[in-house]
Amino acid sequence: MSEPLRTMYPPIEPYDAGFLKVSSIHTLYFEESGNPNGKPVLFVHGGPGAGTNPSQRQFFDPAFYRIILFDQRGSGQSTPHACLDENTTWDLVSDIEKLRNHLGIQNWLVFGGSWGSTLALAYAQSHPECVKGLILRGIFLCRNREIEWTYQDGVNRVFPEAFEVYEKFIPMEERGDLLLAYHKRLMSSVKQDQLAAAIEWTKIEAKTNRLFEDEDSVKSMTEDHFALAFARIENHYFSNRAFLKSDTQLLDDVHKISHLPCVIVQGRYDMVCPAESAWLLHKAWPGSILKMVPDAGHSATEPGISRELLNATDHFKRIWQLNQA
Repeated sequence: MSEPLRTMYPPIEPYDAGFLKVSSIHTLYFEESGNPNGKPVLFVHGGPGAGTNPSQRQFFDPAFYRIILFDQRGSGQSTPHACLDENTTWDLVSDIEKLRNHLGIQNWLVFGGSWGSTLALAYAQSHPECVKGLILRGIFLCRNREIEWTYQDGVNRVFPEAFEVYEKFIPMEERGDLLLAYHKRLMSSVKQDQLAAAIEWTKIEAKTNRLFEDEDSVKSMTEDHFALAFARIENHYFSNRAFLKSDTQLLDDVHKISHLPCVIVQGRYDMVCPAESAWLLHKAWPGSILKMVPDAGHSATEPGISRELLNATDHFKRIWQLNQA
């Protein structure tokens, strides 16, 4: 018998928000909500390029957690919008450390989904002493086969009608490498060409990220401002294989964080980040807890996924409360 569904914690407003200059080009938006004296938790958003939204505060008990959200370079309210200069995984890892020091935090729980799981792993493996534990959803290790699954050959076999629209945007002679073909258009000097490609790039993920398509979600994701940052930054990262030193770096370096507690939440029918990656990560990390949700796709807001994420944040809360008793 499946577990009963849970509702998110009530909506809350930040008690503090600001901007942090992290380079000569980039300034990051960040905010804090919940309990100023609570256990710090960092929410690492997806994409890359998606930015944060207020509902993401609701995965955490606001009476217990000091909830920190930030927009990665070029995303959300961070500036300059959709900028790709000085925008790599290792720049973002450095930014997280700058934010931690700016906020005076010794160590924190790190919560990341989709691309957020990629960045959370890269950060934790670079700074394991700064991490108390991890909650990871919709695992994306940025291996070639994972990128190819969505953007060249994979998801087309499950969502042929959506993929056909994405593919037809590109002339026939360029369809052998759709990642490159979209890259040319997303990096165009003509803003309208960028935007047209961005909407089609974003739409394929918007239409495949849930077990049941949500029209409102597709509409919000393909809005011009969001889609431009999402598509340009995603394509930039994926074209460069997330600036990792090898296809399996994040798996190879699990030993650096294997002493840390981790809960992995994965939708069985995730068409954006297929379950194979979550299974490989779990096998490489014997102490991790894998929660495979049998009736869910990719989105954090699908009922079964959100239930397990709420259970995970409460799991860490109970551990810390027992340790303090």
